[in-house]
Amino acid sequence: MKVATVNVNGVRAAFKKGMADWLAANQDIDVIALQEVRAETKDLVELFEANPPANGSWHFLHDAASAKGRAGVAIVSKIAPIAHRTELGPDDFDSAGRWLEADFDIDGTPITVISTYVHSGEVDTPKQVEKYKFLEAMTSRMNDLITSGAKAVVVGDLNVGHTELDIKNWKGNLKNAGFLPAERAYFDTMMGEQGWVDVGRAAHPDVAGPYTWWSYRGQAFDTDAGWRIDYHLATPALAAGASNYLVHRAASYDTRWTDHSPVVVDYAI
Repeated sequence: MKVATVNVNGVRAAFKKGMADWLAANQDIDVIALQEVRAETKDLVELFEANPPANGSWHFLHDAASAKGRAGVAIVSKIAPIAHRTELGPDDFDSAGRWLEADFDIDGTPITVISTYVHSGEVDTPKQVEKYKFLEAMTSRMNDLITSGAKAVVVGDLNVGHTELDIKNWKGNLKNAGFLPAERAYFDTMMGEQGWVDVGRAAHPDVAGPYTWWSYRGQAFDTDAGWRIDYHLATPALAAGASNYLVHRAASYDTRWTDHSPVVVDYAI
């Protein structure tokens, strides 16, 4: 099963800028997890159905944010999901548009793929409070998943660089959202205590990057001053079959169709 994740920064804008060409060139992808869809389900369906796979058809799961035009996560797949869930955290916590679980049956083996979009946050503001609430709920749910023995992978824009290898200018971001010690501690728990495998880091140990997001400002893309914030976090049983981790970095600044790059991994089931 080949799984891709990408923050599209608005799916309608992404297709206008060239996402359809990427889809056509990557017909072997089975499951595509999207973040920041920022559109209605009918828009998502229309865009993908206008660009059908060479064989079969698309299946859609979409959880929109409570606020129209914000966030939104989706899973578009050639394989029909057998179940899905969006519940996360306490009942009074608004996680809409940020957490979507899909179960697939791959030759009799149940596999769970989760598309998630963690808040960007902002130090000393309510945005950061919401980010910590989400990370807390996410960490709890991930503990439930891994202790259940499920074969699962959490993919998406997690908006945190775990280590100094994950941000080009880490020294300049020590006090900024995305690289705060308290944020990174959640990732220590996920990988260190719970046992989730960061597939990207496992594929590139002790190497800076490979980065997955670059600001549109200045020369960040051209100088590769990026952040590695788009992840595949897999349970050990699924990670054991992971291969061909690849960041689909655009050839040039003017050919980008989002400020993130798709991150694609093959999983042997």
